[in-house]
Amino acid sequence: MYKRILVAVDGSETSNLALKEAIKLAKDQRAALRLIHVVDETPAYMMVEVPYSINEYQKALREAGRKELATCAAKAKAARIKFDTKFVVNENLAQRVCDVINREAKRWPADLVVIGTHGRRGVNHLFLGSVAEGVVRLAAKPVLVIHGR
Repeated sequence: MYKRILVAVDGSETSNLALKEAIKLAKDQRAALRLIHVVDETPAYMMVEVPYSINEYQKALREAGRKELATCAAKAKAARIKFDTKFVVNENLAQRVCDVINREAKRWPADLVVIGTHGRRGVNHLFLGSVAEGVVRLAAKPVLVIHGR
């Protein structure tokens, strides 16, 4: 039985599907839900030239992340389940988003992690990577992976 379910949200379709499934599980298990959104600022440091400052870029990422977390929180609230939110800014170039999610799963502590995946293959996977795959590979907790449609 799961009492604490951590769900990673990022505004994508697969993330929304993962949230929907996590809410269903939380209702069924009478579990608490933690919504986590990780803002990854490391790509900003990899860009050579951008038409705006890095500070503006970071501010926009953080605002968008807070807005997405609030949208997801409204869905959890409407479902009448116990939940809280966690907003994390990943400023560490050596740390991946999957590391942040797994660290939070241990720290909270979650009984289950729910995450969406786009299911990319080949070159797209090579260049874009997979947060979900990293979470699964490093997880100390059970992980439920929700695939996109």
